[in-house]
Amino acid sequence: MGKRTVKKINEKGPLKWVYYLPISVWMTLFFGLPTLIIIAFSFLKKGAYGGIAMPLKYTMAAYNLLFTSNDIIKVVVKTLNISVWITAVTLFLAIPVSYYISRSKYKNLWLLLIVIPFWTNFLVRIFSFIAILGNNGIVNQFLMKVFGLKTPLALLYNKNAVIIISVYVFLPYAILPLYSAIEKFDFSLLDAASDLGANKFQALMRVFIPGIKSGIVTAVIFTLVPAIGSYAVPDLVGGTDGIMLGNIIANRMFQLRDWPTASAISTVFIVITTFGVWLSMKMEKEEEE
Repeated sequence: MGKRTVKKINEKGPLKWVYYLPISVWMTLFFGLPTLIIIAFSFLKKGAYGGIAMPLKYTMAAYNLLFTSNDIIKVVVKTLNISVWITAVTLFLAIPVSYYISRSKYKNLWLLLIVIPFWTNFLVRIFSFIAILGNNGIVNQFLMKVFGLKTPLALLYNKNAVIIISVYVFLPYAILPLYSAIEKFDFSLLDAASDLGANKFQALMRVFIPGIKSGIVTAVIFTLVPAIGSYAVPDLVGGTDGIMLGNIIANRMFQLRDWPTASAISTVFIVITTFGVWLSMKMEKEEEE
């Protein structure tokens, strides 16, 4: 009786607006308004000394530059290439790890170990990899002593470093939704597929992978979208070879003071992110139905 009363008050009662007011105010002030400002800036003209020209003049110049500049297009292609590699490698590692955790009797311990990196500052983790992959780092010292290399390998300040460290950063975000999807999977379906003549690979591709589709989509979104907008990792370990669109936004905003172009690139990111979230919600809804 008590639960029904609370539900009625929250969802249908006269106090429902009070119930949703705090989160509505928070989302409006710290998400909705900043997003609208970014979108509005993308249609304004750059000032003579940077920023926004006054009086306000609406123009598509920022978007024309975004889609016609060879330099920006090259960075876009490079960003997509690096992001797809990050997502592919992350999924390749996350699926078997998630499967192992879901079937292990020590799953709580493994999940704790997956979450522990979140307790450490993001920048500290990046700098730890600089110490590991640097010319005098652990990996190069090992290779030089064991294999007799005379010069250290260039493991930092290129796009490969961005991919390696980004995979480490995003791996927990992929493992958790995949683990949740695999936990709900009915493994008796694999036995049924085997009884019907399917080998292990066929059962994997035709039964298991489609059965955890929602987890895979969520893992892709949680990896691909932030990878496209990544700034700190390519800025610290990418060098000139690993520069990405996030770095272009920062450069346009703070060094060139070209706010409209930076806002236009950010607006494209917002559209991509919104589409990804919508796709994830749609697939979850279809799975529930």
